[in-house]
Amino acid sequence: MHSGAMKNVMWKGELSGTIRIDTLKPKTNLYGLGPVDYLTGELLLKEGLIYKATVVLDSKMLVKVITQAKAPFFVYAHVDAWKEIPLADSLTNAKQLESFLFAICPDKQSPFAFKLKGKVASASIHVVNLPLGSPVSSPEQAHKGQVNYPVKNEQSEIIGFFSTQHKGVFTHHGSLVHMHLITEDKTKMGHLDSLNFSARDLRLFIPQQ
Repeated sequence: MHSGAMKNVMWKGELSGTIRIDTLKPKTNLYGLGPVDYLTGELLLKEGLIYKATVVLDSKMLVKVITQAKAPFFVYAHVDAWKEIPLADSLTNAKQLESFLFAICPDKQSPFAFKLKGKVASASIHVVNLPLGSPVSSPEQAHKGQVNYPVKNEQSEIIGFFSTQHKGVFTHHGSLVHMHLITEDKTKMGHLDSLNFSARDLRLFIPQQ
């Protein structure tokens, strides 16, 4: 399920919330992701808890659990049970992971949630940080103030959504996935831009049919 559309945020400047995350029910087994309204941070919904990341400095962010949040676009799903899928040994990066998900997905028309748990060799995540009142009519303007953060050799969890049908809605054009990463110690969370890993260090889960 989803609310709003990435393309409307990036190209039309529709920055206000289209959904209140705290109204989604039931909370149990609920997962989702998207930006904070007005692009002032990143949101991750994991097992019913809302994690919000905001920029503090170029080298520091603040991640906290909150009770209320709005998003201009958001994708979410209830996953009652997960099934582990062994990763091919040859997989080492996000693009290869995307191709692997396409190969294993049971229905190419239906989006699904997935998660990865384990050690990330290296990754780059970002937190949007749009200055208040900034006009937005392009992706470049939407990402004004954005800060990128490195993740290296950290135990992490990645929540993602795969779809062949939602480019510009909840995945970027040219991509079939949208992923947010949170480190095990909960000090870093954000939109995943790049990922490198060893397949033996990560476990992949998709919804149990």
